[in-house]
Amino acid sequence: MADNTRVLVVEDEPAIVELVKYSLREAGWDICTADTVARAWDSITHGKPDLLLLDWMLPDQSGLRLLARLRGDRDFQDIPVIMLTAKSMEEDKLAGLNTGADDYVTKPFSPRELLARSRALLRRKSPHLSEAPLRAGSVVLDPNSCTVSVENAQIDIGNAEYKLLKFLMAHRERVFSRAQLLDKVWGDHAVIEERTVDVHVLRLRKALKGADGLIRTVRSVGYMLSEK
Repeated sequence: MADNTRVLVVEDEPAIVELVKYSLREAGWDICTADTVARAWDSITHGKPDLLLLDWMLPDQSGLRLLARLRGDRDFQDIPVIMLTAKSMEEDKLAGLNTGADDYVTKPFSPRELLARSRALLRRKSPHLSEAPLRAGSVVLDPNSCTVSVENAQIDIGNAEYKLLKFLMAHRERVFSRAQLLDKVWGDHAVIEERTVDVHVLRLRKALKGADGLIRTVRSVGYMLSEK
């Protein structure tokens, strides 16, 4: 998806929030969270999200109440919504869908399934956010085929280096520290030391060959991708 895709996760269980963030991290989306309907509405009115992942049971109000409010507001009625809930009875699913949910994921859920459903919903509801190839100079990264080419020739690239390149291409001209890259690219669940980022950057530059200059080192700060 586009590098500015914003996902709002409305969920009050910290463990589920972390699982959702981990599930969607691969996409490189901007993920915001809220643990109540009131905080969610405040977040939505200050910055309309491209996708809403909404828990059914929240401390202040039902997620269905928020969903009904969104569908009744012309400024927000088109926000794609996936319900996240432990409720699995058919009548509960129908209640969510009839209120305006676009999809329904029952806890516990598979991280890969959640990401696939989120991508599918955005492709269907927000075609302008479709996963178009990312381009920087002579480098083209195709998220659909997970391939990278330089000067129209496909290159061999490791999975870690691919994820690093994808993130940097989606956030070009922005400097990230090693700690930030660890969090954004590999996540808290990965057992990787900060200096290991340098190794992956070195491997990435080697894979890019003549286009290695796109990956810039910012002294005492970290790394960035820049075409300037």
